[in-house]
Amino acid sequence: MPRLRLCRCVERTPKVACFKPRGVPMHELEQAVLSVEGLEAIRLADVEGLTMEKAAQRMRVSRHTFGRILNEGRRIVADALIHGRALCIEGGTYKVTAAAGDAAAFKERDMKRIAVSSEGPGLDSMVDPRFGRAGGFVLVDSETMAVEYLDNGDSQVMPQGAGISSAEKLANAGVEVILSGYIGPKAFEALTAAGIKICQDMDGMTVGEAVERFKSGAAPFSLAPNK
Repeated sequence: MPRLRLCRCVERTPKVACFKPRGVPMHELEQAVLSVEGLEAIRLADVEGLTMEKAAQRMRVSRHTFGRILNEGRRIVADALIHGRALCIEGGTYKVTAAAGDAAAFKERDMKRIAVSSEGPGLDSMVDPRFGRAGGFVLVDSETMAVEYLDNGDSQVMPQGAGISSAEKLANAGVEVILSGYIGPKAFEALTAAGIKICQDMDGMTVGEAVERFKSGAAPFSLAPNK
């Protein structure tokens, strides 16, 4: 029986999936296919300049496996450049994880008490892009997906300080991480002071989709308010 290949952890998916020589139609070109984990290995080693050991830790593989992925990725890129092939980035055996370099970031993904700024009371409600003036927050147990609803209507009519007031409500409710669209500087500071982790730019999806995105590691923790 062949050995099961474990998923390699990547911190981002490619922004561009294909590169080709200028002036040559795609249908006339041979393709060189680079896996997503191959691209990640090249990024960590050649863009971030990490050592083999640190890069392997980031991908959650052995140093030997990382070296093999990196060498194969470099070979495919060189082949495309030298022989004028289209370079396509697709496939592989990987999962998207938190953009972090140590195991602590992965442990944080086990946070149980999640709040999502919401336009309604359930998992099918849309994420409210506003934090401070959101209509309410859906509180989700990440293990059971049980939900509660925390009304935030009073903050909507506050002339100022809505973000800080909302942050205090979440802190009192024992929330560990907030998923929202936009969080202003004062609210961000209040949430951080309360020990609440923050994921921004989560608008345009349902509450349930936002939670699943967070649990998969595809939503990085924010280090500053979004602009």
